[in-house]
Amino acid sequence: MKGRERSIDQYTAEQLLAGIKNADHDVFTTLYSHYFQGLLLASLKYVKDAAVAEEVVQDVFLKLWESPAAIAEARALKAYLYRAVINQSINHINRQKNIAQHHLRMAEEISETYIETLVEDHALKELLYQEIERLPEQCRKVFKMSRFENLKYREIAEQLGVAEKTVENHIVYALKLLRTNLLHKATDYTDGPTGARLWLFALLV
Repeated sequence: MKGRERSIDQYTAEQLLAGIKNADHDVFTTLYSHYFQGLLLASLKYVKDAAVAEEVVQDVFLKLWESPAAIAEARALKAYLYRAVINQSINHINRQKNIAQHHLRMAEEISETYIETLVEDHALKELLYQEIERLPEQCRKVFKMSRFENLKYREIAEQLGVAEKTVENHIVYALKLLRTNLLHKATDYTDGPTGARLWLFALLV
């Protein structure tokens, strides 16, 4: 491959332009070899990253290969390549800034809103679990089977070997205790209907 490479001086400006428009591989290889280092340095002044700069230069040549009509006249070739590389480098910087700003906004939302809600919800759920654990043993077992396992009264009665009415009485008693001991405490954690508060109310109806 290297043996076929030619110096750019062996081409006239018109031959280079014709080679670009005809997708001549030898012409593109010659152009790439001749301009690569200079274009890389031009990009590097903006992006400050050699790998990114190389990607920018390669992308410019790829676009030239795919859209050769972008160059109107042979004398504009060098200017086109440098202008394209610089524009591509600036676009990369702007994209990175936008991404960084987006991540910053997300971080701010998470720190101020999401985390606050998360902590609040966790506190409410922890409070509920603490109150449930204070229920009498059989009452606690029946309540968990009903609310956390979504079992019907009949299914709970069959599993525990008790009457269905006994299950119902346990649920009524558990709800009475939890409402008394829990709902007024919940107001210490939130003034609004957060996800955990709604979840809490759903368990206690």
